[in-house]
Amino acid sequence: MLTLTVRRLERDGLVIRTVPAQVDYHLTETGASLTHPVKALADWSLENCGGIADARQAYDAQHPDNDIR
Repeated sequence: MLTLTVRRLERDGLVIRTVPAQVDYHLTETGASLTHPVKALADWSLENCGGIADARQAYDAQHPDNDIR
């Protein structure tokens, strides 16, 4: 699964694969440009996970027959 994922990232131009004695991957400039948006999304997730959990609990209490989980 990892190989498939990394090959897809290579195909998308986000990583470069080199093959010396071991396989080594590093981010391309395009791949590296994703670090700030991904970090921002991770920060947002951490800041809002409590509120989202509260909203889910409130929704589930108001809709006891829902099957959304």
